Amino acid sequence: MPLSRHEPKGYLPRVAPEFYQSTAVIFWTHTIEDRRTGWLNPTFHQAFREIVLHAAIREQLLCPIYTLMPDHLHLVWMGVSPTSNQRRASSFLRQRLIPLLEPNRFQHQAHDHVLREQERKRNTFSATCTYIAENPVRAGLAADRSAWDYTGCIVPGYVDLYPLQPDYWGKFWRIYAAAMGRGGIGKIATP
Repeated sequence: MPLSRHEPKGYLPRVAPEFYQSTAVIFWTHTIEDRRTGWLNPTFHQAFREIVLHAAIREQLLCPIYTLMPDHLHLVWMGVSPTSNQRRASSFLRQRLIPLLEPNRFQHQAHDHVLREQERKRNTFSATCTYIAENPVRAGLAADRSAWDYTGCIVPGYVDLYPLQPDYWGKFWRIYAAAMGRGGIGKIATP
């Protein structure tokens, strides 16, 4: 993937803008400056969910998993329309979360990993999502990934989906296929 020359000096290298658009699948990490803590609570989590839902609808994205950690957050976004744009969605998310983090703030740039075709295959992809869900366990914050209250998913129209449910991935892939078949989020049939 060619790197973009559009980033100012001192920023993480980015691939060209088109890699963030359309049906891109990206693993995002947004880190709090100086790894500060103290902002993560149920109120922040609820606001985060609402903002991600709006970003998902605006930019035609599904978020099959996210995990909020005390000093950073992880999420995966999957574009489901030719108009999807994850850089816009990331900017939208960060701008709206900034007031909720004060006096903390994000590092000046999120880290992203654009998943290549091989990484998007179901078993490899689910391993990436498991890695995200296991983050609190690796950090010693929870004995089991299901004990962490700050993991979830945002799939517009499916408020009861939860990525640690035994039947989640079968449902998710049906929803994803329906969204892709319709060219975006809209009237997605119940799986």
